[in-house]
This record gives sequence, C-alpha cells and structure tokens, in this order.
Amino acid sequence: MPGGPQRSPVTRRLALPGLVAATFFIVSGGPYGLEDVVAGRGYGGALALLAILPLIWSLPVALAVGELSSALPDTGGYYVWVRRALGPFWGLQEAWLSLSVTVFDLAIYPAMLVAYLSRLWPGLGGVEMGSAGWAVALAMIAAGAAWNLLGIRAVGRGSEWLGALVLAPFAAMVILAVAGLPSDGGERLAGALSAPAPQDGAGLVAGLLAAMWNYMGWDNASTFAGEVEAPARTYPRAMLLGVALVAAVYLLPVLAAATTGMPAASWSAGSWVEAAHRLGGPWLAALVVAGGATTVVAMFVAILLSWSRLPVALALDGWLPEAFARRSPRSGAPVASVVAGALLCAAVVGLGLRRLLEIDVLLYGGGLVLELVALLVLRVREPALPRPFRVPGGLAGAGLAAALPTALLAFAAWEGRAEPGAFGLSALEVAALVAALGVPWYAAVGSRARRPGRRSSPT
Repeated sequence: MPGGPQRSPVTRRLALPGLVAATFFIVSGGPYGLEDVVAGRGYGGALALLAILPLIWSLPVALAVGELSSALPDTGGYYVWVRRALGPFWGLQEAWLSLSVTVFDLAIYPAMLVAYLSRLWPGLGGVEMGSAGWAVALAMIAAGAAWNLLGIRAVGRGSEWLGALVLAPFAAMVILAVAGLPSDGGERLAGALSAPAPQDGAGLVAGLLAAMWNYMGWDNASTFAGEVEAPARTYPRAMLLGVALVAAVYLLPVLAAATTGMPAASWSAGSWVEAAHRLGGPWLAALVVAGGATTVVAMFVAILLSWSRLPVALALDGWLPEAFARRSPRSGAPVASVVAGALLCAAVVGLGLRRLLEIDVLLYGGGLVLELVALLVLRVREPALPRPFRVPGGLAGAGLAAALPTALLAFAAWEGRAEPGAFGLSALEVAALVAALGVPWYAAVGSRARRPGRRSSPT
C-alpha cells in the first residue's frame, strides 16, 4: 500500500528442527528454574505437578497454538488471532499484554545467569543496579540482541546446537543416578519421594507459579509464523514434539536429584549445581554451571526473537511507528524491535528473579485467556476457515482445551494474590496495573490504526 509501512521480504525460513529447538528454548531450556518447584512441593509433589501440568496446561495450549498457527500463519501470531476474532480493541490489549509480559520474562534470564555464575564466583552477588552481577546481566542482554540481529536462521540453528549442550550434563546426572540405584541411591530416592511437602503456604504457591512458568510460552513461537517453512504443517508437529520433550527434560533430572539425599527444603536458585556435585563431583557441577549459562542465553535469544516480531505486526497495522516494521536487508531482522526489547529488559532486570517470575505468570495469563477465547470465537464465526490442524473433539474439544488452562490460571491468581511484586504492590496488583495501560494506548491511536488495508503484507 503506497504510503504505508513497508517490509523487506523474508527469504530465510525456519524448518521443523529449528522451530522445535527455538520453541524448546522459548518454553523451557532445560530443568533450570525448577528449584522453587522442588523447594515448595518436595520431590514427590514436584514430580506429580510436573507430570500433571503438561496435560492441563501445556498440551491444551500447544493444541490451540497448532490450530491457530496453521489457520493464520502470520507475523504477529496471537495478536493476529485475537484481532481477527474479537476486533482491534482486544487485539491491541492482547498485544500490550504480550509485549509487557515478555519484557518481564526476558529480564528473568539475565537474573538466572547471575544466580548460576555466583555459585562459582560469589562476588557477583545479585542483579542490583551498579553491582558486578548487574553488569554481567547487561552484557548478556547486549549479546542476545546482537545474536538476534543476525536473523531467524542464526537463532534457529544456534538453538539446535545449544540444546544438545544444555541437556548433556543432565543426561549425565540421570545416567549416574541410575548407576547408583543398586547401592543406597534407591533408598534415598524412596525416602525423598515419600517425604511430606513443606507446609509453608507461600512456598506452595511459589512452587505452583514456578511450575506454570516453566511450562508456559508455547504461543510465543507463533509470532514469527510468517518466517517458518510450511507453517500449517510444521507448527502442530513442533508443538506436540515440544510438549513431550519438555516434560521428559523436567521429570528425569528431578528424579535423578532425588537420589542425592539433598533435602528438598534446601533448594534455591542454582541448586542444580549442588545436585550435580553430589552425583558426579566438581566436573559435573562445572558442566551444570556452564549449561545454566548457556540455557539462559539461548532462552533470552529465542524469546527476544519472538518478542521482536510483535512490534513488526503492530507497526504494519499502525499502532506503532513505521520504523518498527523495517527489517535489515541482510538478515531480515527487525532492528528497531530487537533493540527496543533489549533496552526495556535492561530497565527491569534489577527487580530480581522471584518477583519477575510471579508478575510474568500473572500477566501471561491475561493474554492467554484472550487467545483461548479467540480459538472458540473463530470456530463459531468462521467454521469454513481452512484449518490444516484442529484441536480434536470438535467445538467441545476446543472448549475443554480453553477451560483447563483458564481454570488453572484463576486458581493460581487467587492463591498468589498476596505474593510480593514491586513498588509496594503485590504481584497481582502490579500485573493488573500494567494490563490496564493498554486501554489508554488504544484511546490514543485507535482511530488512526483501525483503517482497513493498513497492512502492506499478509505476513
């Protein structure tokens, strides 16, 4: 469209292995981040929770993403789905929730990197502004942005290699744990699994929120659908493979850690290092630290990839300045969007790991509910829309896929309503305040952005 925002054509596309690897790092990146689940639920409770959540949280969302991505494989993903189903107002609210939640989510990974490195170099401390750990966090943000500027294929191929490096030390832990079972490892495992969960209510809530965080983000892989080979076929396969992979990557290492005799109540950020030391000695502990550093960098890069494509879609629709729709002629990366994501992440990284995680889950829930509503509305309003993949079970099956995650989100929000957030507010209050800011954005630019035909490209 003459005068509208223009976009460079995307010629470098992501195939199934790269999409699975990128999705793995968007959602998981390995068992790192499960420490609060073990501490809050105990080994037995953690394993039960990690086994159940894929069925009521991950699988329904992955099925919904598979259907909507195959039907509407556009850049912007979930924003496009909600806009089409519910109109421009709710489309923008979805975009705002997703933009804001992912900024908090991105900031989690530099904080995790510092937590793991401080196990070997305690002098790093935390991520308070001006500290050595804060400087390391900022350096990681800059490196992740630079990687993204190389383009989507560089991110996808790098994720494939990094996935193998991340999982190698945990595979070693599982092998060593199995080898040690005939001695006293079996007795320690039985004792760990039968031990009661901690009675601290706050710990139980933190464990639930941490588990949900470790299993969320499947929809974030949809924002670059316009840059994926044969997305109608590739996305459903990638989602189902990803759910199985993530569940296995969580359950087996927790089982291995349970054989070490390490008390569940002693777990905190970075405790995988101690578990590895007990199983294999200093060499395995060092590999876990290296893997922790690798995974948080890879997750940051993959999630920044996802985040940066949403401003492109918003700019094409007129919600953001045209600069956000422009791509590098060499790599196809949206330069302004990548840089903006990195700068916003740097601004909130100092909040700390637990507060970032709790705000992240609650904000994500609001956006996810809109996506699930869009799934049902499109089924009713546009039954003839081509859907190469469908959530099984007709409209009832789609309704069940929407109801299960929504019910879990409502329970988690109510139980965690008093969890600490920031600025003297609870995590739920911070999330509600941030979510409300999407309304004035719509009021300010809505009349200009809702003109039909604004987009200059279908993807």
